[in-house]
Amino acid sequence: MLIYKILLPGEWDELETTGHFAGSPFDHASGFIHCSSRDQVAGTALRVFGADPALVIAAIDTVQLADSVRWEEAPGGEVFPHIYAALPLSAVAAMYRVPGASAVDQVIPHA
Repeated sequence: MLIYKILLPGEWDELETTGHFAGSPFDHASGFIHCSSRDQVAGTALRVFGADPALVIAAIDTVQLADSVRWEEAPGGEVFPHIYAALPLSAVAAMYRVPGASAVDQVIPHA
């Protein structure tokens, strides 16, 4: 199964350079790396990254992460995938460069 992490271009560069991503400042404050399902990723992008002119979406293979992925209820009741470990580059099945949050659904393929 794939889940999706929305990254700023500099965060993607960090993941590529170091081979892992420990999370954004928001992830650190939450205690886990925030991710989305395919059905959630466009809404998350608009809600959280609407003002950012460029995004990178990492499609993550959950099999590679084993027990570090938990599906948990967020405020508002929706259930999201969270990663309780650093994200290794080896778990990224695909990467998509997106010209802003409004383009997510046009760039990322549907399963």
